[in-house]
Amino acid sequence: MRRIAFAIALVFVTHLLRAEVIKDFGRDRLNNSPRHADWVDIKSGDRTIKAFVVYPERKDKAPAVLVVSEIFGLTDWVRSLCDELAENGVIAIAPDLHGGQQFEDLDAARKATSALRKEQVKADLDATADYVLTKIPSCNGTLAVCGFCWGGGVTFQYATANPKLKAAYSFYGVAVDNAEDAAKVVCPVYGFYAENDERVNATIPKAEELLKAAGKKYEPVIYKGAGHGFMRAGEPNNPDMREADRKARDEAWPRWKKLLAELR
Repeated sequence: MRRIAFAIALVFVTHLLRAEVIKDFGRDRLNNSPRHADWVDIKSGDRTIKAFVVYPERKDKAPAVLVVSEIFGLTDWVRSLCDELAENGVIAIAPDLHGGQQFEDLDAARKATSALRKEQVKADLDATADYVLTKIPSCNGTLAVCGFCWGGGVTFQYATANPKLKAAYSFYGVAVDNAEDAAKVVCPVYGFYAENDERVNATIPKAEELLKAAGKKYEPVIYKGAGHGFMRAGEPNNPDMREADRKARDEAWPRWKKLLAELR
């Protein structure tokens, strides 16, 4: 019985550790990056939030991109993606919208994210945008936003709310679904979607119709064979990397790099 109990406990612990590895596999990139990164405190109403900032290596001022995480919060993977953005010439800043919470499993992340108030998320993004535009001298005043999964949906909504945005990059996040929001979109929205993700993709046709009627730019691209979350699931350093997602990620990055280079 002791052996059986020990085996069960070992499987359980291994599962928890494995889940943590899957979420936090970006640490090697962070430790080996030549780029400067900081944790900063940002005042958001009567609260103070943390944000992670990575600076590009360039001789002139740079655009800034707000990074909105998945439901797992500000994981090492999200921070490693900030470094990858900075490698491509922009200041990347990711606010900790989850207040420093860490999650043992997907269900806990879902519960915590669903408890976040939309008004608070917007206020924290506004505070982060103001910080990067006014407190970081190396920013040239150009602001964009990107987000993944839950953050992709937040990104689409934030494109209706901050007139300072020059571009929004929504990765497999639900799109706007009403004419009022479509009319409020302030910048081009570029969508990155997975073929095997009908829950999200079902929102694309209506958004295309609404945004076209409102005279807004919306360019969705669906990557064949990919599943939801392919930017993380296709990461080469991900111990559970899926080949179809890797291919989609490899196709998405050149498009995104080209769009980032167009920021001025």
